Amino acid sequence: MPRSSPGPGPDRAPRTRVGPRRTPRQERSRATVRRILEAGERVLAEHGYEGASTSRIATAAGLSPGSLYQYFPHKDAIVSAVLQRYSDQLVTGITAQMTGQFEQPAPVLVRATLATLLDGLDVEPPFLRAAVEHGPRLDEGRALRVFEDRIGELVLAYLTTRREELRPDVPLHEAAWMLVRTVEHLTVRYLLDRPPIPRDRFLAELTELTLNYVRTAPK
Repeated sequence: MPRSSPGPGPDRAPRTRVGPRRTPRQERSRATVRRILEAGERVLAEHGYEGASTSRIATAAGLSPGSLYQYFPHKDAIVSAVLQRYSDQLVTGITAQMTGQFEQPAPVLVRATLATLLDGLDVEPPFLRAAVEHGPRLDEGRALRVFEDRIGELVLAYLTTRREELRPDVPLHEAAWMLVRTVEHLTVRYLLDRPPIPRDRFLAELTELTLNYVRTAPK
């Protein structure tokens, strides 16, 4: 984790709210913001948080630094917006995978959902490190909590439909909380550590771990 710098400078936010300078209303302005965010994503993937700068992002976006500053006041505002968009895309993918699939056999749905999460998190390691190491610092963890809560709501809804098959001693909201954070942590560590575990085996083991936590033990 980075230490606080002596002063904010152009690439570091003063410790105030991290966000865009203004909300674009015209399509041309919205297109420019998209260019900046796409450029920010590429720069983070190549250089990581520490190697990213407003100058690099502006160059990647084909803009002057002055044009970039019209929309984002500093680097942290861009990074925060990039990571928020990434989080929203993850939630959208997992929601699409689970929606309307609750009648699938549990091992099939769980594995498919875990595969979607794994695919979504399988980005360039510098980008993933920026997301997990710097994202929570930039907005005091709000985006991460929103992501976990939204996925947790899906998991809770699914567990509710399977109540009779699950352990009666664990409240469902507690089970959903545990499952989301356990799966999230293990998947991130798998992608960052790159252990000698084939992807299919990792998914199979994580699926079994998830199912074993909530299902009733055979008599």
